[in-house]
Amino acid sequence: MQAPQYNEKRSAPRSLGEVGTKMYYTYILQSKKDNTKYIGMTSNLKQRFGQHNYGASKYTNSKRPYRLIWYCAFSENKKAYDFERYLKSSSGYAFTKKHFL
Repeated sequence: MQAPQYNEKRSAPRSLGEVGTKMYYTYILQSKKDNTKYIGMTSNLKQRFGQHNYGASKYTNSKRPYRLIWYCAFSENKKAYDFERYLKSSSGYAFTKKHFL
């Protein structure tokens, strides 16, 4: 008797080796200069953090250096972007203050 055939399509990976390598990050930085916060989104967190501290980002240039205080990884670009937009809203600021800081 043969084992039943299973459809190869699965909703979740069976191992971490099957997980895609492309991730998208929503993050919060805090200025060491004046403690202001910056919320952003990127596909390369390490590189983007370096850009903020190097001065390559126009908006954050004057408040360097920064420290990374929180981040979250998403497998889909739209989810990371939508969460960034939410965190920048008035209710998102309240959520951030209550849960992350």
